[in-house]
Amino acid sequence: AVAQGYYEEPAQGEEQMEDEVNVNYQSLDLLQEQGVAANDIQKLNDAGFHTIESVAHATVRKLSEVRGLSEAKVLKLKDIVKQLVPMDFKTAADALEDRKSLVTLTTGSTELDKLLEGGIETGSLTEVFGEFRTGKTQLCHTLCVTCQMPVSDGGAEGKAIYIDTEGTFRPQRLQAIAERFGMDPNVALENVAYARAHNSEHQTELLKMAAAIMSQDRYALIVVDSATALYRTDYSGRGELSERQMQLAQFLRQLTRLAEEFGVAVFITNQVVANPDGMSFAKDSTKPIGGNIVAHASTTRLRLRKGRGENRICTVYDSPTLPEADCQFAVGPSGICDATE
Repeated sequence: AVAQGYYEEPAQGEEQMEDEVNVNYQSLDLLQEQGVAANDIQKLNDAGFHTIESVAHATVRKLSEVRGLSEAKVLKLKDIVKQLVPMDFKTAADALEDRKSLVTLTTGSTELDKLLEGGIETGSLTEVFGEFRTGKTQLCHTLCVTCQMPVSDGGAEGKAIYIDTEGTFRPQRLQAIAERFGMDPNVALENVAYARAHNSEHQTELLKMAAAIMSQDRYALIVVDSATALYRTDYSGRGELSERQMQLAQFLRQLTRLAEEFGVAVFITNQVVANPDGMSFAKDSTKPIGGNIVAHASTTRLRLRKGRGENRICTVYDSPTLPEADCQFAVGPSGICDATE
């Protein structure tokens, strides 16, 4: 199957229990056996292609932009990767089998997991939006720890990448969450790669670096908190709106590619904008920013609002499978937990 998230392998005996999740991407080094020159593979690596899937999913035009690759070479490459990556039709029955073994990451709250039918899905993009203080960043922190847990406990046995655009990343919080789940806090922190993005171009650069890191080791999660904040400030006014949306679309497309290529869960947060034309007493006067571009890129969209006390309410705003329902959870000193009465 094409990489669509982590799949659990049926474990045979004890010795295979160690590694339950199989990694579904192929390293570029395999191309050497197919007769591709080593320096061509290096050129692809430098251009940000680290797996055979990334080459297979790229357009011929994109590959022709790689320095030192002639069009003839690109077409030959395309022919080779076509044999290595299945990119044709399969039956819906096969697709169902693939989805049955899809790994989900627990959020730390039983109710929230129930609402999401297991948790945050690997291999696709989940967006969460809400006002400040609704638990977006806390959810990001909790997932960074739970993705490292064994599959049987609601994890994916992989590391996490955290791209922070608002300066709200707190390693101390990760320590507290790790202790709550009975993990060694130092190990948990070692398994999270963190970067602070300073502008929207840097944010896109970091994704290229992330692809390089992910091809070296097993990762289960990419967090971008928040995906839209820097675009909101780097581009201002109506004149720059279309340029902003184009750049944002490129960024989200890159994220979707990483989700499919490495089978990781991509979790992004989004800010909201007040909707002044709505009646102020309307039930919900805010909407997520980024418009249709963000709406179409996200597979699952979750909306968070404040509840009573520490409680927060999560609503499924848009999803191909989940019904539009809501549930309560709480934000505690050790991440996301069950709602308190």
